[in-house]
Amino acid sequence: MSNDMIILTRTFDLLAWILPKSEKFPKVYRFTITQRLMNAALDFQEALFDAHSQAGSTRRKHLRAADAHLNKLRLYLRLIHHWKWLNDGQYKHVIVMITEIGRLLGGWIKAS
Repeated sequence: MSNDMIILTRTFDLLAWILPKSEKFPKVYRFTITQRLMNAALDFQEALFDAHSQAGSTRRKHLRAADAHLNKLRLYLRLIHHWKWLNDGQYKHVIVMITEIGRLLGGWIKAS
């Protein structure tokens, strides 16, 4: 399995973990932080799919967009942990997932 396929699988696992968690976040933030978190996660996955189906400079453009979405995702997760919407164990788990995905993305960007 190539690295780009591994990152797609790991990102699916991240989405499958974080999206159900977001349903339990405070309703008052449902249309702000929670929505932005979900959008960043889904936009990240879509940018990876777009990069996977392209080559050359178009692929690099999609990979850079994916990197930006991943950075937004990190920010929202950090805020969510700060506000105690995720406990320390949950935050550690998701950060391990994000770190692996970031390394895979970095490798894909360098290879492109």
